[in-house]
Amino acid sequence: MRLPELRVMGVDPGLTRCGLGAVQGRAGAPLSLIRVGVARTPATDDIGARLVAIEAEIERWLDDVRPDAVAVERVFSQSNLRTVMGTAQASAVAIVCAARRGLPVALHTPSEVKAAITGFGKADKAQVGAMVTRLLRLDAMPKPADAADALALAICHIWRGGPQSRLAEALAKARTPLPGTRGARDAVTRPAPGAGLPARGRAGLVPPARGQAGPVRPAGDQAGAARSGAPVTSDPASPEKGTDL
Repeated sequence: MRLPELRVMGVDPGLTRCGLGAVQGRAGAPLSLIRVGVARTPATDDIGARLVAIEAEIERWLDDVRPDAVAVERVFSQSNLRTVMGTAQASAVAIVCAARRGLPVALHTPSEVKAAITGFGKADKAQVGAMVTRLLRLDAMPKPADAADALALAICHIWRGGPQSRLAEALAKARTPLPGTRGARDAVTRPAPGAGLPARGRAGLVPPARGQAGPVRPAGDQAGAARSGAPVTSDPASPEKGTDL
């Protein structure tokens, strides 16, 4: 079955430079560059203002590109805690922007992206950039490296995330029990006890008097039993009498 094309927006998060790139295509077919760029914020600005600026730029991209999904680099702990905190904050902004619009968000590790693009999970930025340039048939390598990384994220998701998500959907449908099977019968909500009985039958049953033989009568037949001269009894332990269970 031929897979439909996906338009994916990749985000290489960062406070000073947040790489953004959009690619369209499908696995096993040529890819097309939609747009590439970088959102920049001055290091001297307040952290809140920088995040607001990144959010505004991502929102503009989402309006213009209109992607089917957003791929964001998964943040790992680094030796420089200050750097990883800023990266995580920018990553969260991108995720929120996509989720606000109901877009699927995928997180890919740097090793996953490198392996998908170059076939080697420890490739350097130059190797990744060179392969992105080749795959998208560009005249020059995207600059800076953050922009090339964003395109690599988008390509990785088209090649790996798209088919995997469709496979997950197919497996979920395969697990759904077919009508008439045991699984389908078990999935049907069972009726409440007594739901199919007449109203009198749901009111409860009155046992015969202690020490007397006789059939169990419905509670609604007590009046008829009294008129016929039969003894009328009640169960002192019945919850209807307010006895604690």
